[in-house]
Amino acid sequence: MSSPRERQVFPLVPRRKLVGLPFGDLPSRRRGVGSDVIGTRPYEFGDPVSAIDWFATARLSAATGEDEFVVRDRAADEAPRVALVCDRRPAMGIVPESLPWLSEPSTLGEATAAIVASAIHARSDVASLDFAEGDAHWLPPGRRETPWLVAERQVDAPFDAPERNVEEALVFLGQRRHDLPTGAFVFVLSDFLVQPSPDAWQEATAHGWDVVPVVIQDPVWEQSFPDVGGVVVPVAEPGSGRVSFVRLTRREARARRARNERRLASLLDELTSFALEPVLLSTSDPFEVDRAFVEWAELRRQSRWAR
Repeated sequence: MSSPRERQVFPLVPRRKLVGLPFGDLPSRRRGVGSDVIGTRPYEFGDPVSAIDWFATARLSAATGEDEFVVRDRAADEAPRVALVCDRRPAMGIVPESLPWLSEPSTLGEATAAIVASAIHARSDVASLDFAEGDAHWLPPGRRETPWLVAERQVDAPFDAPERNVEEALVFLGQRRHDLPTGAFVFVLSDFLVQPSPDAWQEATAHGWDVVPVVIQDPVWEQSFPDVGGVVVPVAEPGSGRVSFVRLTRREARARRARNERRLASLLDELTSFALEPVLLSTSDPFEVDRAFVEWAELRRQSRWAR
C-alpha cells in the first residue's frame, strides 16, 4: 500500500453549497481567523486593521465622544471531519494479491491511503471504524497519530466481521454525533454485496453527513461473469477458505453474468436514489484508485456549481 504522503490528493467537495464559508470548510466553535462573523468586541493591541468594523467604531465613538475602536469577532474556519467505514466481511478478504483478479484487501488499502492523504491535505481530522473480530474498532478523530493508525489497520486487521457490519457501523456512528458533526464526510468502503437497509442510509443522511459509498468489486467475477461454460472453476468459501470445484454450463454462466450486471446497476440506482454519489473501484492500482477519486470530486464540483 502506498504511503498517504505519496498519493495524488483529491478535494473534499461537499455535496451541498455552504453559504458564507470558504469552499469545503465548516464553522468552528473556536474564535480565530475565518469568514463567519459571530460578533464584535473592543479593539485589542495586535488586532489587524482589516478586522476593524468602521461603522460600529464611528457609532461608538460618536456616543462616547472618544476614539473607541470595534473589531469583528470571527469563528475560525476548519475543514470537515473525515470518517472511514471499512467492510471486513470474510468475503472481502478472500482473493489474495497473487491471483490475477481484483484483490479487495489491496484495493481497500489503496482507497484508504487515498482518502487519508486527501484528508491530511485538507487539514481534516480522520476517524476509522470496522468490526473485525466482531467488535467495533473505533479510532476517533482529533488525535495526531490517527491517520497513520488507520493505514496500519488495513494491514493488520482480519477479515472476519459480521455479514451486516456496514449497517452496524452506520448505527454506531449515529451514536457518536459529537465526533461527527453535520458536514462530516463518511466514506463507506465495501463491495456492497451485503447492502445496508434503506432505513440505515436514510438515517445516515439525516444526520447531515456527506456519505460517500466506495464500491469495491471485481470487474470479472462480481460486476460481470466470464464465459466459463464447461470449465471446472475453483470456488473458495469465505471464512474457512475451503475450495470446491464447480462446473457451469454456458447457459448458467450467461445467466450469472446477467444477474451480476443487474445487481451492480440496481446497487448504483439505489445509492443514487438516496442522493449518494458512489465511487466505483475495479482495480487496486494506486494511480487508478487516485484517478477515480479525483474524477469523483471533479464531477461533484461541476454538478454542485451547476445547481
